Amino acid sequence: MQFKFIISFFITAALIYGLVGCEKNYLPEDRESLSYDMTISNNVFNPLLGRNYLMDGNFSVGNSSQPLNFEIVNMRNFDGEAAPELDSAYAVKVWKEAYTGEETSIEEIENKRVIEYHRPFEVLPHAGIFEMWSSSNSSFIKTLPDSCYLFDLKVSSDAGGTMYFRDLKLQPYREQDYEPNNFNQYTGNQTVPYSYPSRASLIFGDSTNTLLSNIQVTIHRNGDGNKLSFKFLDKNGQTIDPSNFAETDWVHLVHGFNMQMNSDSVSYDVAYPIPLSEMKTNYTNNDGTKAAVNFYYSRKAFGGMRVTADLGLDFAIHKEGNWTITFQFVTDNPKFSDN
Repeated sequence: MQFKFIISFFITAALIYGLVGCEKNYLPEDRESLSYDMTISNNVFNPLLGRNYLMDGNFSVGNSSQPLNFEIVNMRNFDGEAAPELDSAYAVKVWKEAYTGEETSIEEIENKRVIEYHRPFEVLPHAGIFEMWSSSNSSFIKTLPDSCYLFDLKVSSDAGGTMYFRDLKLQPYREQDYEPNNFNQYTGNQTVPYSYPSRASLIFGDSTNTLLSNIQVTIHRNGDGNKLSFKFLDKNGQTIDPSNFAETDWVHLVHGFNMQMNSDSVSYDVAYPIPLSEMKTNYTNNDGTKAAVNFYYSRKAFGGMRVTADLGLDFAIHKEGNWTITFQFVTDNPKFSDN
């Protein structure tokens, strides 16, 4: 009996070892794969034309192995016809070195950028982030309220597997060359041709001696170039000498160069867009989305107390050219003199 027990023990042990060996040698290995529980959270994309516009957060990759490869295929008009305007590559400016806001010349800025050629609408190949590229002219691209475009998105894994998200919609809004504005995003027309300052404090009227609130701001393109100018108009449309805003830091007002001031305006050579990058610098608002300018002057008010007046605007300009930003005092002129 003892002998039989020993034989049985060794047979059992051998069987267990054999099973373990089989499991090691014959069970399927782990394989990278494309998981079909991947989902897309958005199937309609509405970028603004005329600027670099990123659209991220579109995918849940599920259990897919990464990296994944993304590709836009079958770009077409809504009626199924080809859309060659979106399959052609156009020149765009791309940063090859980081913009800091400390650059001291336009040449230094432009040396940090290169010309690349991109289709107007692309997807980052391994991130699934869509990008609408800015170009010098996007008027050939259909916009809302037109039905615009359809496309398919091909997603693949290097380890194998491909899936498609079909009939996604690209329906851009018309260009808005500058902000703030009152453009209708469907027609491109402005309901009101002016906006208002972002800040205005302690600006008293010359004749009323009351705080002024009705100040209109217009932003106007005057043809090709790289100038940005600021003008001030009184209630009669006559120019106000910008030197009246005597406590303004004119040299550091904008990230521009070769400042020129005369009795009508003050101007700078600039690089576009403004701001050049969506990051906080000495020339932007707190989140870096807009350039920020502030014009100051001080005067002795009633009782001999000195007050500092502030007129400010947060703005963006997305199209190259010679631009003028004009502030007009509508109901009364600002009081620059004491008392």
